[in-house]
Amino acid sequence: MGRRVMAAAHVLHYGVGIPVRRVPTVLRALTGVELSQSAITQDALRRARGAVGDGYRRLRESVRESAVVHTDDTGWRVGGESAFLMAFETDDATVYQVRSRHRNEEVREVVPADYAGVMVTDRARSYDAQALSGVRQQKCLAHVLRSISEVIETKVGSGRSFGKRLSELLREAMELRESERRGEVADYGGETERLRREVSHHLRDRPLSDRDNWRLQNELGWQDDRGNLLRFLDDGGIEPTNNRAERALRGAVIARKVSHCSRNEAGADAFSAFTSVIRTLARHGGGQSAVDGLCGVFSGAPVHARSI
Repeated sequence: MGRRVMAAAHVLHYGVGIPVRRVPTVLRALTGVELSQSAITQDALRRARGAVGDGYRRLRESVRESAVVHTDDTGWRVGGESAFLMAFETDDATVYQVRSRHRNEEVREVVPADYAGVMVTDRARSYDAQALSGVRQQKCLAHVLRSISEVIETKVGSGRSFGKRLSELLREAMELRESERRGEVADYGGETERLRREVSHHLRDRPLSDRDNWRLQNELGWQDDRGNLLRFLDDGGIEPTNNRAERALRGAVIARKVSHCSRNEAGADAFSAFTSVIRTLARHGGGQSAVDGLCGVFSGAPVHARSI
C-alpha cells in the first residue's frame, strides 16, 4: 500500500481521533481504497520503530532547548491497566509519552534537572520533587485560583477573608499582565514589585486558626518563596496558566472515550510517536497538509524545519 494512503490512515486515527477499527470504513468511503485494521496497526508499529520514531526522538530532544515548556497529564490505559498520558508543549514542538507512573523521574525523561528554561505546570507533587528544584517553574494560576475558591466556598464570615484577598491579588497580577500587553500601564515595573510584596506579605508564615487557610498559606507560600506564582510578570514569554498543555491533551481525552487506549507497550509507544509528530506538523505545517507532512517524515524529512 502506498505511503500516502498509510499517512492518511494514520492522520485519521492519531490526528483526527477516529478509532482505528473505523478507519478502513472511512478510507473506503472517501477514496475507495481497501485497507484492513491489521495493516494500519502493523504499519504504525513498524514506522514507530523507524522514521516516525526518529522524528519523535528529535522532538523530545528539542524540548530541552526550549525557553518555556508547558506540561500536563491525563489518565490512559495500557493493556487495560491504568497509566498516564503526559504532554509537553513548547513553541516548536508537542511531545507525548505514556508511562505507568507520573513521578519526577518520568518528567525528567523530557525535562531534565538542568533544564535552563521555565516549566509551566499544575500543582501536582511530582513537579515539586527535590530532583527538579533547579528548574524554574510557573504554577498555573487557574489551578491555584480554583483551589482557593474550593476553600472559600466552605467558609463563612472571617474565614473567607484569607482566600478572598489572595484570589484578588493573583487576579490583579493577571490583569496587570494583560494591561501591560495593551500598553495601558505607565509603571509596569513598579506595579509588579508592589504586587510581589503584597502577595509575599499575605503568604508570610504566621499562625492561622483555620486549618484550610493555613494549608493554603503553607503550600502557596512555599511556591511563592521559589518565585513560582508570579514569574510570568517578568517574562512575556511565560503564561500565567497552563491552558496550552491542557489543550494539547483534549484530543487524547476524546480518543480515550471512544477507544481502549493502548493495547500494549508497543501500541503506547506508537501512539506517543505518531500523535507527537502529527500535532507538531499541524502546528507548523506552513500550509502543508498533515498527510503531506507525514509522508515527508516517512522519507526521513524533519518534522518541522524551525528547530529540528
